[in-house]
Amino acid sequence: MREQKVSSISDPKEKFIGDFTLDLELVKQEISEHSDVHFREFNIGRTGIQAAIIFVEGLSDKELIDTHIMKSLMSNFYEEYKHDSSYMKGTVSKEFIKEQVLSISEVKEVYDIKDLMSKVLTGSTALLIDGSPDVLILSTTKGRTRNVEEPISEVSVRGPRIGFTEILSDNTALLRRHGENAGLSLVKFQVGKRAKKDLVVAYMKEIADSELVEEVKRRIQKIDIDNVPESGYVEQLIEDNYFSLFAQVQSTERPDRVIAALMEGRVAILLDGTPFALIAPVTFSMMMQSPEDYYERWISGTLIRLLRFGAAMIALYTPALYISFISFHPGLIPTKLAISIIGGRIGVPFPAIIEALLMEVAIEILREAGLRLPKPIGSAMGIVGGLIIGQAAVEAGIVSPIMVIVVAATAISSFALSHYSTAIPLRILRFVGMFCAALFGLYGLVLFFLFLCGHLVKLKSFGVPYVSPAVPYRSSDWKDFIVRAPFQMMKRRPKMLNTKDPIRKG
Repeated sequence: MREQKVSSISDPKEKFIGDFTLDLELVKQEISEHSDVHFREFNIGRTGIQAAIIFVEGLSDKELIDTHIMKSLMSNFYEEYKHDSSYMKGTVSKEFIKEQVLSISEVKEVYDIKDLMSKVLTGSTALLIDGSPDVLILSTTKGRTRNVEEPISEVSVRGPRIGFTEILSDNTALLRRHGENAGLSLVKFQVGKRAKKDLVVAYMKEIADSELVEEVKRRIQKIDIDNVPESGYVEQLIEDNYFSLFAQVQSTERPDRVIAALMEGRVAILLDGTPFALIAPVTFSMMMQSPEDYYERWISGTLIRLLRFGAAMIALYTPALYISFISFHPGLIPTKLAISIIGGRIGVPFPAIIEALLMEVAIEILREAGLRLPKPIGSAMGIVGGLIIGQAAVEAGIVSPIMVIVVAATAISSFALSHYSTAIPLRILRFVGMFCAALFGLYGLVLFFLFLCGHLVKLKSFGVPYVSPAVPYRSSDWKDFIVRAPFQMMKRRPKMLNTKDPIRKG
């Protein structure tokens, strides 16, 4: 009868029955294809009650298992155990094991094989006890992580020299360490249908708009995908308009940027396995800002921010303006400059658009190659490669010297932006502007500008207009828009976020 019962077990949702042999056989059947899963059978103390632990080699901490599970359960605690009120011969008191024997901080109970599998395969240890229909799940995940280091993608000029890591618990602890605040709420979710990962939504309970928080939670709960290896997946699955080039959720490695966003009433999303946190909602002006704008005095911060906005305009429009002036409107160029440009273009066989495309594509290839190469040679290759290609192209008569200057100014301006992902849409739109200028001159460039403005005005991030506070106009929010006003003047949080507490304390 027992053999028939074991062979009939095929449903992965089947519950444990409390028979040690049948329950253990059920687990072995379901886990047979996982060679890294280990079983260890033993007797609890001197009671003669059978038990077994199940763990994954490499994910579970063997030292913790040996010291706090095996040693505790196999020790001679029978004399103390037999006086327990719930003791019956041939059974075991689950409550006594949890409260008196196991010195593990986190103990949970599961009742079917599906729940057991999901816990064991993520590093926990399962404890089966004869006579108990539920299995104890013990937290024994091995905590291997890299040290907290300075963010690589966001260089810190002034401020904390720490960045997020790949361990979710470390990242939430970094947020907690920024100051004692009982209002910081961390709500945990699981994303991924086949490979589940922990995800945390962080917000200030007394500040953040409840509707915004619920909308973020709703979109996360709607994520339906096999695996979420990086927060970039979450970013793309919860954004408002996935056809837009502009990021509607900001990614960052810096805890200070996340804390500042939470204090404004925004929501942060942290995913296990990646050092990049997400911030929502965002605006275009927020993408152009940097934490250092607030660490320096307001005059310095304002000038640097204005410089950053100017660099964005140069990176987007300079090649298109060059093409439109050379091809359609040479009369708008000052006479001496026009003569100099014409002299430099003597012998160049290509029209301005082809000339610009050749140089821009070469610069983009060099930029990507520099990112993928090892650090010691990546930056050197980008600089030397750009100089060599530019000089060789001019000497060969393929491009004019002024074109090299235009492309160099464009590339340097795109590097001046505070975030790598902020520059990507501008790099793509630069080519669109170049084609518009090549077809219709300044008229085409104006049309391109109007279409771009129309798209940005329509774009929203979790209901917040992307170009706010410019549209709709909010005078109080302009104190932290293109300029950065003194802190004494910024007494209110952004109106666009509709926060519960609009007044900043202090």
